[in-house]
Amino acid sequence: MSAIISTGEPILDSLARPLRDLRISVTDRCNFRCVYCMPREVFGPGYAFVPRDDLLTLEEIARIAGVFAAIGMRKVRITGGEPLIRRNLEHLIEMIDAIDGVEDISLTTNGSMLSPGRATDLKKSGLKRLTVSLDALDDATFKRINDVDYPVSRVLDGIENARAAGFSDIKVNAVVRRGFNQHAVLDLAKHFRHTGCIVRFIEYMDVGETNGWNLDDVIPASDLVDEIDARYELEAVSPNYPGEVAKRWRYRDGAGEIGFITSVTQSFCGDCSRARLSAVGELYTCLFATRGHDLRDLLRSGASDTQLLQAVCEIWQGRNDRYSELRANGASIPVSGQAKVEMSHIGG
Repeated sequence: MSAIISTGEPILDSLARPLRDLRISVTDRCNFRCVYCMPREVFGPGYAFVPRDDLLTLEEIARIAGVFAAIGMRKVRITGGEPLIRRNLEHLIEMIDAIDGVEDISLTTNGSMLSPGRATDLKKSGLKRLTVSLDALDDATFKRINDVDYPVSRVLDGIENARAAGFSDIKVNAVVRRGFNQHAVLDLAKHFRHTGCIVRFIEYMDVGETNGWNLDDVIPASDLVDEIDARYELEAVSPNYPGEVAKRWRYRDGAGEIGFITSVTQSFCGDCSRARLSAVGELYTCLFATRGHDLRDLLRSGASDTQLLQAVCEIWQGRNDRYSELRANGASIPVSGQAKVEMSHIGG
């Protein structure tokens, strides 16, 4: 990748929000069929996943990441689908880790492919942090959610493999949906106390169009805080940095920290600094977007780094997304006539 000259000043969108985080989906494929992300009735036999030639190459992804770093991006999160399905992923992490300005690289996974060897290779490649999705600790509930009969024990093994490989900053994400797994909240809190792993409870969100989302299925994070606090006393903690997604709490007895992601009941659009790159090179400026901006064709048509930089700047400067804020305030959300992009295409 050729050198890219930094613009110096941070690039701001139309609501004065900087670009600090890039979430990169490296594949739309996953070995789970979680009911809130890739329901089997849609993503079952015959579903047409993206052909390999249509995926961005690892070198193309790294080149785009370099452009984003030049305009202020400092954190990269690798997502999917299930990102560990992507071959030679460690090479991509090595390339991104070598980019000037990148301070943090993390990865979100379902944990099923975190073997001892893979966890070690990821650590050696420059990956700093891991987030593992785990929505319940009892097999009956977890298998109902992942819909591929995958046992909890093997995800827990993956977490332990990551710890053994040297990952000290491991988060466990649990999407809480009424009627599915609200009973699992205290079990998750109890299991990960004193482990150093931070459980983050996520309000069930209306991402995409296929998961049958209904507001009645949402359990407000404030209710979960009250439930956990009644068993293990909590106290609020200040954010680590502006725009942090999770609201932080810690156990008063020193057993560690937990978090709550409140996209439905307490939106955080006002300081959202995240862009999302799909596996086919479409740039999305919101998790709830209905359209992306094609960077792959620009890349493959021979565009220079300067041209890529200009395109990304124009996209970000024109950004005015605040979907969750509008929804939370009961305001009318503009309708484009297009479906919202699925989570499996751009990650969480």
